[in-house]
Formats: sequence, structure tokens, C-alpha cells
Amino acid sequence: MVFPELHLFGSAADRGETAPEPVTGEERNATLRASARPLDGPLSDALGALAREAGVWLVPGSVCELGPEGELFNTALVYAPTGERVASYRKMFPWRPFEPYDPGDRFVVFDMPGVGRLGLSICYDAWFPEVTRHLAWLGAEVVLNLVKTTTDDRAQELVLARANSIVNQVFTVSVNCAGPAGRGRSIIVDPEGLVLAESAGAHAETLVTTLDLEHVTLVRDHGTAGTNRPWAQFADTDAALALPLYGGRISPSRGGPWPALPLLPIPRPIPQHPSPSKDDDPWPLPRSPVPPSLAP
Repeated sequence: MVFPELHLFGSAADRGETAPEPVTGEERNATLRASARPLDGPLSDALGALAREAGVWLVPGSVCELGPEGELFNTALVYAPTGERVASYRKMFPWRPFEPYDPGDRFVVFDMPGVGRLGLSICYDAWFPEVTRHLAWLGAEVVLNLVKTTTDDRAQELVLARANSIVNQVFTVSVNCAGPAGRGRSIIVDPEGLVLAESAGAHAETLVTTLDLEHVTLVRDHGTAGTNRPWAQFADTDAALALPLYGGRISPSRGGPWPALPLLPIPRPIPQHPSPSKDDDPWPLPRSPVPPSLAP
């Protein structure tokens, strides 16, 4: 069960306050900071108990996290059906200059045993292609994008959800908050960019969809629309390609699209579909590499 960004923060009415919502950025930011709590505490314990009671994997949106040095993070949480918190992710790209959060510093994926690997992103992260690309490189077959879009750019975010799925061949689950605060239009996209489910407007709605994660393997083996295999683009004989923006490079001769990466299997059985062997195929398909160290 996946909820939108800052779902628990709610509105003034939700919090039992009689005063109107903050009308200035400073007032809103002060309210957000006042709500921040360390990850370990009563809130996390209650969410874990809720996941355990319901027997579900629970992504309760994101919360305002009070960091160890007083930082303010926008942090997504994941709880297993046992009630254990198995992952937390700090939003790396706060929506500046409008949000007060300190940025996170790492990409986060987590495993659902017997199901697959999922990655986390929050709202504006989707506008930065590096985020979904790295989550996919870390083995994510589904990217959960938690959103609280109250502005007119939700239409563009729907395009980004499809584009991120297409270029990384992953599922995207982009969950936005409903009205009256948000614009709704949550969307679930398959690895070829096809829309599996979408809420039509800003009204509250629950989307229920079954994702066949083997579709990721099929698309990467046989190509998007049976044609394109971007993860298998580079041959060992290709020259290294400098990436000046990142101070790194793509070095095909060192094991894949990124420098010196040992390949690790996704922690679930992957069906073997007919395809050329590694010896016959100059573009071996990377499965689930560890994160790269982008050395200059």
C-alpha cells in the first residue's frame, strides 16, 4: 500500500487546528519543521504496528525527519508485514526555492522477498533522470514516486513517469495527493511506457493493479516494442565515453555501461528466455549491479 508524499502531515483541519493554512512560505516551513521527528520513535513504531496488523507492505508516504544534526529531511518510509522498517529514503532534490528540506545523499532500493526489488523517489526527484537511472542500475524493477503536487505541472509529471519508465525499462508508480490540496492523477506505468492505471482527476481514488515483474526481464531481453535494448548498448570494443557533468565516464571494456561494476543477481528467480549466449552477444544484459564509483 503506497500513499503520497507527506500524506501524514495532512492539512490544518486534519490536525484539528482552527486556524487557516499558512499563507506564506515562512509560515509553512515553520509548520513543517515543527512536525519533524527522528525516525526512531513513536511515529515509526505506530506505522510498523499498522503494517503488522494489516499484514501488508506499507509505504505511508513521506514524513518530516529531524536529522541527527538538526537537519530537516523529507523522508519516505517502508514497512514490511512484520512491522519492521526495512527502508528509508531522504529526498535528494527538494523543490527549490519552495521547500526547506536538506537534501539526502544516497539512492535507496529495497527487496520484497519472493517478489522483487523496488526503488524510492519523492516528487521532484522524477525531474532528474539520474535518480531513476541509478535506481534501475541498482536493480529496481519498480520505482515508487511519492508525490504532493498542488501546482499546474502535474501534466508534465505524467510525461516524466512514462519517459522514466521507457528509458530505464522499469515500472513507475507515481502516487499524487488528491484534492482539494493536490491535483491527483496518480499513474502506474509499465516498462514500455504504457499506462496500466490512472486516476482521471483530483478526486480521492484507490488504484489496484497487479504488476508482472517478469515483464522487466522480457523487455530488457527482447527490447521495448521488441526493438530497443538501451541497457545493452555498449560493446567491449567501444571507446570510453567521458561524462564531464559527473566527472566520470562510461567504460564498456570494464564490464558495463559504468566503470568497473561487478554484476549481482536480482534476489528472485529470473526466468530464462531464449537469447544469445554471452559469448555470442556483444551486448550482455546487466542485471542488478552495485552502485558505481564514478572516478574521473
